[in-house]
Order: sequence, then C-alpha cells, then structure tokens
Amino acid sequence: MRRREFITLIGCAAAAWPLVARAQQPLPVVGFIHAGSPANSSSHVASFRQGLNEIGYVEGRNVTIEYRWAEGSHDRYPELAADLIRQKVNVIAIGANTPASRAAKAATSTIPIVFGVGDDPVRLGLVTSLARPGGNATGINFFIAELTAKRLGLLREMAPGAARVAVLVNPANATTAESTVKDVEATAPALGVQIQIFHAGTIREIDAAFANLVRQRFDAVFVGPDPFFNTRRVQLAIAAARHAVPTIFAQREYAEAGGLMSYGANVADAYRHVGVYTGRILKGEKPADLPVVQSTKFELVINAATARTLGLTIPPSLLALADEVIE
Repeated sequence: MRRREFITLIGCAAAAWPLVARAQQPLPVVGFIHAGSPANSSSHVASFRQGLNEIGYVEGRNVTIEYRWAEGSHDRYPELAADLIRQKVNVIAIGANTPASRAAKAATSTIPIVFGVGDDPVRLGLVTSLARPGGNATGINFFIAELTAKRLGLLREMAPGAARVAVLVNPANATTAESTVKDVEATAPALGVQIQIFHAGTIREIDAAFANLVRQRFDAVFVGPDPFFNTRRVQLAIAAARHAVPTIFAQREYAEAGGLMSYGANVADAYRHVGVYTGRILKGEKPADLPVVQSTKFELVINAATARTLGLTIPPSLLALADEVIE
C-alpha cells in the first residue's frame, strides 16, 4: 500500500471513530411507575409518550422506558421505586399517583422525579415551593382532591332527591382519603346531604361496599379520587349500574367506562405534562428549576346513556356546563 493511501485510510477511520462511539452510547433510561397494568393504562402511556415526543424523545429510538406496574397494590410502590433506583434510571416518571410519588421521593434524593399528584405537592413534602421546587422533584398538580365540594354539588344537582350519599375512599391512600372525607364532611350540611364513609382497597371490598350501601338504601355514591379506583373503573361503573345508583367520579375515564358523570382535570393531559418535563430533564434541565405546573381547565363529562338507564333527566344547567355528553 502506498504511503498516501495508508494515511488517507487512517484519517478516514479516525474521523469515523466519534460516530461509532456515539452510536454505541447507551440510551437514557426513564423509569415509569403506574398504579395499574399494561391492559388498563394504554391511554396514559400514550399521553406520556406524546409528551416525550414533543421534546424530541421517541421510545426505542433515543430513549428507553422501564415500566413498573403496581397492579392495583399501593404496597408495591416502595419496592418498584427501589428497583428503578437499582437500575440507575436517569429519571423516574409518575403520571397521576400521589402514593407512588411520595414513595419515589422517600427512596431517592438524587435521581430526578417527575410526578403527577392530585394533592398539594408542598403539603405532601415533594417540593419546597411551586415556583422553585428546590430538590430532585417537580411535576404537575391537577387538583383532584381540592374539587371535592364542587363534585358533591354536581352530584346533588344531577340527583336532587339524593339525601343520603355514600362516600367511597381507599384507606391505603391515606392522604387523599383523609382530604376527601374532610372536604365532604364540610360541604354536606350546606347541600342538605347526609353522608357515610365506606372503605375499599381491594376488588372484593369494592363489591362488598356497594352491596352494603345498597342494603342501607343510600341514594347516590361519591367515589373519591384514587389511582387504584381508576384501575377498577369498569368494575365501579358496572357495580353502580347493577345497583341502579347515581355515582360521580373524579376523572373522565370513569364516564367513558359507563359511569354516570365525572368532574376534574384531564388526567391524560397530566400524563402528557409529565412526559414533557421528563424530556426537558433528559435534555439537561434541573427539577429544582422547573416550576410545578397547575391544571387550569376542569371538565364535566356526563354519560347520557347511563342517565337514561337510571331514569334521570339531565338538568339543562348541567347540560350547559358539560364539556362532553356521551350518548
């Protein structure tokens, strides 16, 4: 080989080395914790991926996502967070789940966390302030718990004869359950409503609670916000229909599954925001500098077919307020 050809060959090889090195670099890894299972969370995952895509990250191309599923068990969150930490993920993302967000925050003070919570993240100890989170966590607050009074009033308007309302909460999600009970108890007297609290933290307990409240002749059911309940939204909608009891929920997915009505922030949009912030952190931004996003739009969704089955006439006032009426 001539000397000039040899030098040219070496030069070309040297120029290619950085490209090869870049190609061999491992993709950043995002740990994703969800309350449910792959079977009942596809819309949430799609919204999270959409947020990542907006920042330029596509799963399998330039980012890897490690999914961890709680399968409806709150007890698993510490274990799932610890597993992701052992995997040395770059970011832990939690879409709409206060208990999982707190478990992740308790497990690490160094790995960035992007959360979605329905309660006040300052009160939960996730951030020091909304504008300047100041630690390794930031995310979105979609005010699920704070809308309790409004939600109870809407249920009363839909079913004006409902004098006795059963309130279903999950005791395993203590923070949200306590907040819900406190707000319901404060609101009920002004609405002329008598309430009773029912607890359910498992599939069997949901069925038992509905059977019990029907035996006691409650007129309506207020289902408190909870990630586990969301994973069981079809079961809840079927139970309400079977027992012919008007029921209000916190998220539109329940009404889409056949529940009577829902009022709250768009949780799919919350997952998208979590994806956006996750992408921004992967780009190099710090959680401490990313202000907590607060939901500003809340939606009322009414399932008209369910209302007809229950023999309810939707008041014109609610029809005027509804963001969507499902036929």
